[in-house]
Amino acid sequence: MYFINEQMLPGIVDIQSATLDDAQAHPPAAQIQTAERLDYMSDLAAMPQFERYPGP
Repeated sequence: MYFINEQMLPGIVDIQSATLDDAQAHPPAAQIQTAERLDYMSDLAAMPQFERYPGP
């Protein structure tokens, strides 16, 4: 449910947001491990969004 790596991230505890009762109340403060991120992942907010699966 959580990850600690004192050598690489001293003082930081990575808690999996899916395990929280109210994940909306705890927005992320940083993006970690982005060195191998696919280029399009940095612009996800600019992509069209659909609340439900788009119809035909």
